[in-house]
Amino acid sequence: MKYVLISGGVVSGLGKGVTASSIGVVLKACGLRVTSIKIDPYLNIDAGTMSPFEHGEVFVLDDGGEVDLDLGNYERFLDVTLTKDNNITTGKIYQSVLEKERKGDYLGKTVQVVPHITDAIKDWIESVAVIPVDGKEGPADVCVIELGGTVGDIESMPFIEALRQLSFQVGPDNFCLIHVSLIPVLGVVGEQKTKPTQHSVRELRALGLTPHLLTSRSAEPLLESTKEKLSKFCHVPIENILNIHDVPNIWHIPLLLRNQNAHHSILQQLNLLNQATPPDLQQWTEMAETFDSLTESVRIAMVGKYVGLTDSYLSVVKALLHACVARSFKPSIDWIAASDLEDESAKSTPEAHAAAWTTLKSADCVLVPGGFGDRGVRGMMLAAKYARENNVPYLGICLGMQISVIEFARSVLGWEKANSVEFDAQTPNPVVIFMPEGSRTHMGSTMRLGSRRTLLQTSDCITSKLYGSSEYVDERHRHRYEVNPDVIGTLEEAGLQFVGKDESGKRMEILELPSHPFYVGVQFHPEFKSRPARPSALFLGTGYSLTRLLYLKDHIMNELKSYFHHLF
Repeated sequence: MKYVLISGGVVSGLGKGVTASSIGVVLKACGLRVTSIKIDPYLNIDAGTMSPFEHGEVFVLDDGGEVDLDLGNYERFLDVTLTKDNNITTGKIYQSVLEKERKGDYLGKTVQVVPHITDAIKDWIESVAVIPVDGKEGPADVCVIELGGTVGDIESMPFIEALRQLSFQVGPDNFCLIHVSLIPVLGVVGEQKTKPTQHSVRELRALGLTPHLLTSRSAEPLLESTKEKLSKFCHVPIENILNIHDVPNIWHIPLLLRNQNAHHSILQQLNLLNQATPPDLQQWTEMAETFDSLTESVRIAMVGKYVGLTDSYLSVVKALLHACVARSFKPSIDWIAASDLEDESAKSTPEAHAAAWTTLKSADCVLVPGGFGDRGVRGMMLAAKYARENNVPYLGICLGMQISVIEFARSVLGWEKANSVEFDAQTPNPVVIFMPEGSRTHMGSTMRLGSRRTLLQTSDCITSKLYGSSEYVDERHRHRYEVNPDVIGTLEEAGLQFVGKDESGKRMEILELPSHPFYVGVQFHPEFKSRPARPSALFLGTGYSLTRLLYLKDHIMNELKSYFHHLF
């Protein structure tokens, strides 16, 4: 197995995940099979219990793993299906070591960070690296490892030591270290500063790891003199000094690396030049150029709880991008804090309330994504009601589906106090209930998680046509609550149609409103399986419905213009 390690220095948030994904894309374009591992040094077992404000979205894998959002980047860029073991955390490592200690596996020895924790890290990496993730048999050729955090962080020290040992263990021809660092420009001086990177590399070398390539993040392309200085003081050949400067969209980054011959330097270090082919990035080039050339935009109202941090909905944003580009639209996402739509907001923050409603009413379509807790729920219901009553395309995901059920029960059935037991445990009309198999005492990994099959109840529905299947769809889930099966009959008599159910037939998965151009709610998360070249069917459907509405609007306007022209 060949390993490519991506480390980061100076500051966090430099885009190591996108860099690792892009390097994987370039290597895959050279004909190699690639897998990925993300190391997160935090003590949590996984990302499942973290607040979106704390760590961005929780990405869900087929096997139910709740992982760091960077694994979503890996899956989208490399078109692979990862497992929960591809995300290593300090919590997982310590848990596995302590379980062995309790069982007596260490034969009475004193259990220490070195060698027991470091050995556990190495064993985990080597065992996961050989798991095929691309649907083919046998291990991949290259494993790209991203080390989260910043070099010098206390919590990442055991991982750096383990990786130092791994590099020595597998030999120089099987290990390539790429260090990502920042090249800032001071406003007053206007000069590209290399000193922070020099210190970061010196710290890394002091820990026993020497970078083979240096990837410099900057706003503008690096000057040749800056590259020469980095090469001289960081002990990296100048041809191995790469630069990822700001680009119009992230699909340009693999092209940027290819244009700097990053693949040649990596393949040379890993002794793979004879095995690899010249990189074929034609599809990526077309995607990047297509996105840059789009002029007609579509306004999407994203009504959610965590709009203060857009990474909270990263996969939804990416799925919208994939679908919009496929429909030749440039996505323009209008972020609306759901609480700003509520009546109370009109009194406390009237300007925010007015702005939120103006934004909602000017949107071409409405999307209510997932979330937990009761904050902003009434605002989401108002958004769903607006879309339903005004024939605006609506997609509700997870909580967004439950919101549409609650709103329909209140507005159409007249159940004024209809609610989810998550928000009101004493509601007289519980249209959304806690799942019987859920845990009320433990939060981690206790939801309905991972890929589940949804059986379509009819082929004569929007969802069936979009997926191109009359039988079933497989999508990923992450929820504790579900639509109450006892009220399904009443809801369907009033016009709501549940066109998708789980294999038991009792759990509602997909709802549609036949009288509406596009009003769809799904209990699953279709965004997690969206890929640049294979957009999610439901996100594409929103775009298709919107295209039809815009066409009808333009057609009617042209007819009116023609009518008045002849009239006068």
